Amino acid sequence: MPLAISILFGFVPMFLFAVFVYWLDRYEKEPRLLLGGVFLWGAVVAAGSAFILNTGIGLGVYMLTGSETAAEMSTTSFIAPVVDETVKGLAVLLIFLLANREFDSILDGIVYAAVAALGFAATENAYYIYNLGYQQEGYSGLFQLAFIRVVLVGWQHPFFTSFIGIGLAAARLNRSLIFKILLPILGLGISILAHAFHNTMAQFLSGLSGLAITSLADWIGWLFLFGFVIYMIWRENQLLQVQLREEMQLGIITPVQYKSACSFWRPPLRTSKSMDRSQRHLANRFYQVCAELSHKKNQLSLLGDERGNGTIITELRGELQQLSIAMTG
Repeated sequence: MPLAISILFGFVPMFLFAVFVYWLDRYEKEPRLLLGGVFLWGAVVAAGSAFILNTGIGLGVYMLTGSETAAEMSTTSFIAPVVDETVKGLAVLLIFLLANREFDSILDGIVYAAVAALGFAATENAYYIYNLGYQQEGYSGLFQLAFIRVVLVGWQHPFFTSFIGIGLAAARLNRSLIFKILLPILGLGISILAHAFHNTMAQFLSGLSGLAITSLADWIGWLFLFGFVIYMIWRENQLLQVQLREEMQLGIITPVQYKSACSFWRPPLRTSKSMDRSQRHLANRFYQVCAELSHKKNQLSLLGDERGNGTIITELRGELQQLSIAMTG
């Protein structure tokens, strides 16, 4: 039972956090299959390989130095940040390389990175809650560590790894070969530094005061990133308004559809209780194509016809016209 409770506290909150991240991506939803894949990567591949690598390298440091303190400090402040962020970031890199068409914006990079990190956090939380919570102090330790891992530091891994997603997305939208190489490296470097800073603070600041200071620093960083996400959502809204205005002027979509597609809540269509399942699916696909078309038109203006942007735009525009007719018919 304690193990089951630990797994429950480890996975359920992180899954709900991932659902919240998915909800924040208002306009161009990422495929659930890909998001599920990166979550599982984080939970199984990244968490498992990080445990093996961190343990093995830490043991190597101990064998070289003969000091448990040196092994613990080096693992916490140097080894774990590098290993954890690298194995989590590999999931985002795979999406970037293998599903490049889905990697359209900075927000996309944040979403994939955050979901992969939440999968990693789910496994790590379950492990810590059971091994360092229940096995050391029983149920009181279990619930105490669950509170710390979920409430106080629940967003730490998504925060760290988001910089990898930002770096890859920024490279995706840049013409310069130098920046295409440097920006992902910079994103990885920032994620490692942020992770190392958090771990070092937690290691040297003990007690309730240390926990309070570390949590305050974490929350300041998370709120900053959340503000950046809100800004990126606003930027996507502006992009929709600019790029879809041409589709409205060409008669491909109606003014009502244009207004709905550019709305954060999309009240006229998406929330209509009179719509059946097929109609809701049609409306969701309409909004998705609107967002994808806007991004591809923007990429065409920024990057030219790389990866066949012109052909993709033609295909999306044709599908959008068919969806518009179906929704007004």
